Amino acid sequence: MNKYFDLSGQVAVVTGASTGLGLQMAKAFASQGANLVLLARREQRLKENAEQISKEYGVEVLPLKCDITITDEVKHAVQATLERFGRVDILLNNAGTGAIGNAEDITDEQFMHEVNVDLFGTFVCAREFGREMLKAGYGRIINIASMYGLVGNMIAGSSPYHAAKGGVVNLTRALAAEWGKHGITVNSICPGYFYTELTTATLDSDYFQDMAKRSIPLGRYGREGELDTCALFLASPKSSYVNGQNIAVDGGFTSI
Repeated sequence: MNKYFDLSGQVAVVTGASTGLGLQMAKAFASQGANLVLLARREQRLKENAEQISKEYGVEVLPLKCDITITDEVKHAVQATLERFGRVDILLNNAGTGAIGNAEDITDEQFMHEVNVDLFGTFVCAREFGREMLKAGYGRIINIASMYGLVGNMIAGSSPYHAAKGGVVNLTRALAAEWGKHGITVNSICPGYFYTELTTATLDSDYFQDMAKRSIPLGRYGREGELDTCALFLASPKSSYVNGQNIAVDGGFTSI
């Protein structure tokens, strides 16, 4: 029997792994046998997550405090990964932020912060870990963009977020075109609205529940675990001919 999602013996680096979707997808990788490197700024949360995942799935987990916008910290994370595991097979660029506000009121600082975290940070991690993948002649890079990197919205002003995530979408294509011949695939996932500990109260409000029924063909928001299989698909060695794709996981929001 083919084990299409089997990641046994591989090493997966996950940024933004202290909570939310990053933590969920890290657990998905661990469930298929991957050892993990968890990166985020909240060190205590990372340590707690590492202990819990290791105990539940029986894999090795290395928690590392890392600000993805600081190149030296990313370089340190690469070195620590190699010292512990000797390889890196999968990079999930999940860390991000989100500036909300009318375009006419957004400050230079807000815009640059958004681009720095969502776009520059994604590039730095891809570049630094990608160098090791290039040496190995193999890699799977998965960038978490957003459905709002594909379309605009009339719900809440967030032009810096749209711009940064749109940049991630095309950065994905550019890296895929450049590195494909070296055995590295680069793809992105463009999630819609998902329930996490930070979004549940908002998404359960009357306004957002009504919006889901009107604008999402499935009539609801994403549940815990519904992003996992897409991440596993793109991380799998079996998905070797999938490259440069931006996959919307949004209940059909961007289809209408």
